[in-house]
Amino acid sequence: MAIMFGMLALFFAGIILILFITNKNSRTFNDYAVAGRSFGPWYVAMCYVNSWWPGTVFISFAGLTVASGVFGFYGLAYSTLGLAFMYFVATRAWRWGKQYNLVTQPDLMRLRYSSKAVGVVTSIIGAIAILPWTILGMQALATVFHIASRGSWALPVCLGAGLLVILVRQIWTVQMGMRGLIYTDMYQGLFAYVLAAIVCVYLLVAPSSPANWGDLSTISADLLKVPGDGGSYGPWYLFCQVFTGVVGALCWPMSFVRIYTANNVRAVKKSTNRAIIIAGGFYALLTLVMLAAAHIPEVAANPQSGWTTLLQQYGGVWLLGLGLVMIFAGSIGHIDGSVQAAGTQIANDIIGNRVHLDDAAKTRVSKICMVVFVLVSAVLAYFTNGMSRLQLLAQLSYQGIVQIAVPLFFGIFCKFGNKYGALAGMISGFAVAAVLTVIYPDDIAALGSLTSGVVGMIVNLAVYVVISLATRGKMSSQELAHIEELFAVASARRSSVAAVESAAVETEVIVTEDAVVQ
Repeated sequence: MAIMFGMLALFFAGIILILFITNKNSRTFNDYAVAGRSFGPWYVAMCYVNSWWPGTVFISFAGLTVASGVFGFYGLAYSTLGLAFMYFVATRAWRWGKQYNLVTQPDLMRLRYSSKAVGVVTSIIGAIAILPWTILGMQALATVFHIASRGSWALPVCLGAGLLVILVRQIWTVQMGMRGLIYTDMYQGLFAYVLAAIVCVYLLVAPSSPANWGDLSTISADLLKVPGDGGSYGPWYLFCQVFTGVVGALCWPMSFVRIYTANNVRAVKKSTNRAIIIAGGFYALLTLVMLAAAHIPEVAANPQSGWTTLLQQYGGVWLLGLGLVMIFAGSIGHIDGSVQAAGTQIANDIIGNRVHLDDAAKTRVSKICMVVFVLVSAVLAYFTNGMSRLQLLAQLSYQGIVQIAVPLFFGIFCKFGNKYGALAGMISGFAVAAVLTVIYPDDIAALGSLTSGVVGMIVNLAVYVVISLATRGKMSSQELAHIEELFAVASARRSSVAAVESAAVETEVIVTEDAVVQ
């Protein structure tokens, strides 16, 4: 027990040391929220991966592979495809972010549709969707402490210890903003993904390993089937899981905001390429190891603990302690990113929409929002610990976050659509997804195993197109000119003087919109 707690403490001390060394006060909200757009590709890449794979990848995703076999590779499909698509989204988003000083995903939506309301709805959906994953991340930390204590600590005590670690870590997240997050993401990522990948390679090639590469040739035929290949699931289930994963990955606020931290477009493109290698390579190796370990009785009996069981059987307390450090690193990195993104969005896009805040005030409000968000998450994590239906909240969050995709992708890649279509589409899609997720938490058998999020997106898309066409005549010449300017910026075909003129047009349109609403 002392060895494992000592390893966790040493790793956490490294985080604190990095934060002390890199501590720097933010001069502007831009510096606080997106680190002054100053980081190179390797830092941004690792930050992407930290927001992509939480610590629960060693628990829930590893357990999924043990229990369901090659279906676990769906995570590899959606992570690599999502990051590949991020390559195309990132360039345009970064150019708009740099030109118009954008710091959040709702900022971009507000800019594109010249509507504060669109930004507020996007921010609300994002904040709601983040909360369950922050709760689950805190409970994953509790699992780490429960295993490290050899089960001698009760779960409420372990949860309290995990929450204390997060609160201590949040002192620097609140103080330093995104800059501190990126520096520690690099450190945490080296343990959670790079070191984990090395351990996985060793387990696969070591002759004495219980999860050797050769064990893959003897896995059960049932583990070689995917949903839809017989069984209770219909033909659309696997597609929906991958599609929702790809689309949702591009909509999560903590993933999207990483784009704005890069120092130039080239760094954005390089970071997505490197993130694909890190995230895809790590997950592929982890999935292969868990497939190879599926024959071990103790692993098969408790798939969620398969990773820690395997490490303990092969390497004893030292390798188990290292495995717990990996889960700890992934969990704390993901929680930090979620809290930072949620706090920034609430301050910038919800409160800032109703009350004028200068940079100093916005930074203060963002810090307060982060503290409140993590405390709310902590309370909910305590009271929902062990709840059988908590998975429903996580599913709802993913099925809900994808409703941002329709106006986001249309807005970035296409000039078609307006604020009326964007608002109506997101609201209707989110409502449909929420209701259907409560009724059908997994899949809708009558629709060939379509999931609630995909059905919501279909409604979202239809409403977006119909309402945008019906209200096309309501768009002013200023709004149309603003859209033309945005796409000129995206293709880097205009001067900075024109950018100022476009910003003035956007401000005028939003002021006019506010006047109409009032």
